[in-house]
Amino acid sequence: MSARPEDGAPAAPLPERPDTPCVAVCSTTFDEVCRGCGRTVAEVANWVSMDAATKEVVWQRILAQGYPRRNS
Repeated sequence: MSARPEDGAPAAPLPERPDTPCVAVCSTTFDEVCRGCGRTVAEVANWVSMDAATKEVVWQRILAQGYPRRNS
């Protein structure tokens, strides 16, 4: 899968990732961020309808923050 820039030139392919960052450690206790995957409640709820570019933005943020965490 690859995203195309607005000028129509081929873009670098998006990295291979699981369909979702969910690691089945779901907890949003005390705030709006899941302790397992690092997504906000809204991102979790809207994940299936997000386009690939939007998902990639979320992936980049959560990876930079040290998510997903399998041993939370």
